[in-house]
Amino acid sequence: MPSFDVVSEANMVEVRNALDQANKEISTRFDFKGSDARVEQKERELTAFADSDFQLSQVREVLTSKLVKRSVDVRFLDLGKIEKIGGDKVKQVIKIRNGIESDAAKKIVRTIKDSKMKVQASIQGEAVRIAGAKRDDLQAAMALLRKEVSELPLEFNNFRD
Repeated sequence: MPSFDVVSEANMVEVRNALDQANKEISTRFDFKGSDARVEQKERELTAFADSDFQLSQVREVLTSKLVKRSVDVRFLDLGKIEKIGGDKVKQVIKIRNGIESDAAKKIVRTIKDSKMKVQASIQGEAVRIAGAKRDDLQAAMALLRKEVSELPLEFNNFRD
């Protein structure tokens, strides 16, 4: 029975490349001269450092532009609160989402069931597996999900025939 998985995973290699490019641009920009502005990465967590709230917003802007250029969807980013650290410096933790949360997975399953298509959707951990009798039905399900679910960056992989 043909099937595929609906997942939401960022390409961490491209995230790392975008992070390196962003740090390089921040180190050479005139408005960041003499400041401690930078972005660091630990696993699936980025931390942006700057001297003021305005500079922090500029660092985030540089980072998002580099992510977009490397075709990483910015909807993966989950911005945390801005925290004050020693003196007048600030930092912000930015988490990179991985997987589909249960509420979003339930919405995907409900969208598939409400469409009355001849496919079945089941939640498999942090992914949703869609199975059907025909490839055309699966392709129609992909098109439906691309149109209906816009708040999550979805990818379709593990296609089996």
